[in-house]
Amino acid sequence: MSFVTSEKMLLDAQKGGYAVGAFNVENMEMVMAVIAAAEELHAPLMLQTTPSTVKYAGLDMYLANVKTAAKRAKVPVCMHLDHGDSFDLAMQALRVGYSSIMIDGSHNVFEENIAVTKAVTDACRPSGVPVEAELGKVGGKEDDLDGGNGGYTDPMEAKEFVERTGVGSLAVAIGTAHGVYKGEPKLDLDRLAEIRKVVSIPLVLHGASGLSEEAVKESIKRGICKVNFATELRIAYTDGVKEFLAANPDAFDPKKYGKAAMEHVKEIVKLRMKMCGCDGKAE
Repeated sequence: MSFVTSEKMLLDAQKGGYAVGAFNVENMEMVMAVIAAAEELHAPLMLQTTPSTVKYAGLDMYLANVKTAAKRAKVPVCMHLDHGDSFDLAMQALRVGYSSIMIDGSHNVFEENIAVTKAVTDACRPSGVPVEAELGKVGGKEDDLDGGNGGYTDPMEAKEFVERTGVGSLAVAIGTAHGVYKGEPKLDLDRLAEIRKVVSIPLVLHGASGLSEEAVKESIKRGICKVNFATELRIAYTDGVKEFLAANPDAFDPKKYGKAAMEHVKEIVKLRMKMCGCDGKAE
């Protein structure tokens, strides 16, 4: 198919009342597994890497992996920098060739978040690369990301933020958290609906690993157009390796336990794509 930006994907999702599944990948096997799931379901796809993942192997290494896989794919594939933590990293991703970039200034005060988001958006605009930002803090801890107890997004601040930055999509904090949930999260869906009333661009839900199907679907009804999944993919991959090695303790071929891990990842991704309603939506 093609290696694309996230712009049309998210606008189509907004018009169609579904969400694009965005999946964090750590290695070649996870990339292959997620794309295989998307092809089986004919779903548009966003693959993501966080700053800590990028430190492990480099922006160029992950991008080359994804672009090669995208050339073989029968569905549109986008490569997104998730939680870009600085202007410099965002620009590195832009120069390397990522087709979607997040700048996360949510740990800064409001004006500083606006300033760094606008700077990244302005720099990416000539290349046609869409930018995602975050307002409010998604809590929890995952990788090097620590949102603490989080902080909810204020609807009127969101309106001002979008108008002043020109950003293409906005991650909102409505009670989700990164990492593994210790209990059932209580989402502020009324807040989400209020944000949607005053913000016209696609809205993004972070921290979706472990959320109920009902919670995700209701969030999409209220305006979410992109849903991020990370932790449960790592768990699925690791469970696949553990199960294979437990059954085959003398195994030493990474391809064999890698294949088992890929099957676990593929199945969870298919479930999440169906939950988001993006199955069958690839053009």
